[in-house]
Amino acid sequence: MSLDTQFVTLLSMIAMGLSFGAAFDTYNRFLKRAKRALWIVFIHDVLFWCMQALLIFFVLFKANAGEWRFYIVLALLCGYSAYQALFKGLYKKVLEGAIHLVLETIHFFVRIGDMLLLKPVKGIIMLLAGTVLFILKMAAKLANGIFMLALMILKALLSIVRVVCWPLFRLAAIIWRIMPMVLRRPCEKFFSKMAGIIAGMKNSIIVFYDRWINRSSE
Repeated sequence: MSLDTQFVTLLSMIAMGLSFGAAFDTYNRFLKRAKRALWIVFIHDVLFWCMQALLIFFVLFKANAGEWRFYIVLALLCGYSAYQALFKGLYKKVLEGAIHLVLETIHFFVRIGDMLLLKPVKGIIMLLAGTVLFILKMAAKLANGIFMLALMILKALLSIVRVVCWPLFRLAAIIWRIMPMVLRRPCEKFFSKMAGIIAGMKNSIIVFYDRWINRSSE
């Protein structure tokens, strides 16, 4: 191995020691061991150390074709020690600042999306729902008014019919009095059946009217 290759290998391993220290602090910052289960921490640790070993070997392979020397371990320890002594505090501040910047950026875009998308959609939905409910209430009130008007007109027509047909009723009463019993009994049966039918229709109308009034009041 030439002197240039050894020098490049030495600098590469020092740089890998520095990067390992930064990667280890970053890994611990995001892992949050106290909040994780032990088996999850174990799996993450194994994956982290395997990735770091592969990365160091890759850099070593590029530097000197993967030849291992004792000074490589010293270079890694030197780089890691330099990180701990000189760069750890600064890197943690930069890392926290970057995390804070990313979170604030995400929150900003979330708020923008909420203002531009979610709130307008919610407003449109509430407006449509309110409009539909208003139309339904107005339609119910209109139908109730029409029904009440129809009842008033029906009562007025019945009153007019009673006034107009009063002489006919009087004449029918006189005829009924002088009618023989042989003819009166079939007529009584017919009129009783008709009275039952009319009473049933009247009760059905009253029940329907009461239900309609209750629904309209709700």
